[in-house]
Amino acid sequence: MIFRILIIAISTTILAASCTKNNITGRNQLLLVSDDELLQLSNQQYRSFLSKNKVVTGSPAATQVAQVGDKIARAITEYAKQKGQTDLIKGYSWEFKLVDDPAINAWCMPGGKVVVYTGILPITKDENGLAVVMGHEIAHAIAKHGNERMSQGLMQQMGGVALSVAVANKPGPTQDLFMNAYGIGTTVGGTLPFGRKQELEADRWGLIFAALAGYDPNAAVPFWERMAAATTSGSKPPEFLSTHPSDETRIQKVREYAKEAMQYTK
Repeated sequence: MIFRILIIAISTTILAASCTKNNITGRNQLLLVSDDELLQLSNQQYRSFLSKNKVVTGSPAATQVAQVGDKIARAITEYAKQKGQTDLIKGYSWEFKLVDDPAINAWCMPGGKVVVYTGILPITKDENGLAVVMGHEIAHAIAKHGNERMSQGLMQQMGGVALSVAVANKPGPTQDLFMNAYGIGTTVGGTLPFGRKQELEADRWGLIFAALAGYDPNAAVPFWERMAAATTSGSKPPEFLSTHPSDETRIQKVREYAKEAMQYTK
């Protein structure tokens, strides 16, 4: 009993000390991993991923991914400067890659490492649809949703140990935890990449970022309608949709977010 009380007390202290208010969402988050640690791990895993997957270069689709990403990145950088919040993208070195993979997926690691899978392009259809996806994934990274998920995993699976200790003692599980936290590959142990609150935050800020870059946020509604149609009745949802809000909820909220985002259009 004394041991349990001690563990609870230590855990409570860690939680209290590690809660940070996010400047984008305005929400307190449990962040056990420092930005520097996360960037280092992100760069390692990103390079490893690229070495094991076929990166598409020189095609119109690859060019479009790079162009859309660059516009959104420049818009976010300008926004952060205007708001005096450059820490949001501290250490970012943007890269935008198209990977030949039929999965309906895309993701952004800390530091601005963005990957779009070819399998999602028939659903994005054009630049505006692609901006919806890329803005959404970049918003996850800037809102530190992956760090939040990584921190929850460190608490639940590894007792709240520091990332360096987890990497040294359990490199395999720690790598799996990172990949799962950022929605890369399959889910681990039934733990899904992002929660509904995080998804809606990424929807909202992703559309704002896309609008700041000159894209039409109203493209979000038909895009999510196409995403919903991509899942036939009774089949497993595409990986990109794991734990996302229901189609009806998402489309209703996206309509609201699109109206808000229109205020940021150039």
